[in-house]
Amino acid sequence: MSYLNHDLSQIPEIDFEEENEDAANENPGETTPPYIDIIGIPATKANKKLKKALTVESGKANRLSLSEQTLERAASLYGADLVRFTQKNILRVYPKGTRVTSTNFKPLRAWMHGVQMVAFNMQGYGRSLWMMHGMFRSNGKCGYVKKPDFLMSMGPNNEVFEPKVPLSVKKTLKVRVYMGDGWHADFDKTYFDKYSPPDFYTKLYMVGVPADVRKEKTKVIKDVWTPIWNEEFTFPLTVPELALLKIVVREHDTGKDDFAGQTCLPVSELRTGIRVVRLRDKRGKKFKSVKLLMQFTLE
Repeated sequence: MSYLNHDLSQIPEIDFEEENEDAANENPGETTPPYIDIIGIPATKANKKLKKALTVESGKANRLSLSEQTLERAASLYGADLVRFTQKNILRVYPKGTRVTSTNFKPLRAWMHGVQMVAFNMQGYGRSLWMMHGMFRSNGKCGYVKKPDFLMSMGPNNEVFEPKVPLSVKKTLKVRVYMGDGWHADFDKTYFDKYSPPDFYTKLYMVGVPADVRKEKTKVIKDVWTPIWNEEFTFPLTVPELALLKIVVREHDTGKDDFAGQTCLPVSELRTGIRVVRLRDKRGKKFKSVKLLMQFTLE
């Protein structure tokens, strides 16, 4: 296709900050009234009686703190109670104490059950932190993302959303990975391979509720700095509001494949069209030049 040879600077980039800033400026005259009262919410811990700790008290709000292991147990045994609790109370989840190297747990389990505060080791860079960056890339990166309405709603018989219950497909996301560029500018020519150009491939991970989890991979393009894949992948989504698209580029090697860039995008913020997607290093900092040309289609 002819546009594969076009200058990528002519293709619009995904820029969540700019889009949200424009939306915020639509009503510049609106202001938030000052707080009249200071509201105090007592903090508690679950101790050994987990189900009791998740009881919703009428007319009273609590802030409960759970370790990541306790959250996993609560999600497995009392998933609906967990969601009901977060509708009226604040829940905080923190990493287990044995993470002495400041690694992190996967935050999706907490978010899909309505947990408002997911504490992270921000110095512990890795895949889990990439998801954290992706989640809060929406809403202008202000650090606040509104929960989907279905996590706050309750049926006539007190039924609530449960992530492990399969639902029908709500949206289908098609992702076409056209090409990549910029590694020759940001990396030394012998960084990936000492005697030949790199062999790049792209991996796509859909993370969200269990029914939506999926991973795909392009073919390896050998011995080029500007790979052209032109491959399309389809992701059926039952809960697109909680889905994140994680994109990772690696360089194929006989031993361990080399990292070549990553980013994570909230599906709820994606718009149909061809976009330049800027990649980041392992710490989440944008590369100066490395980017992918991709097309997103939501059906």
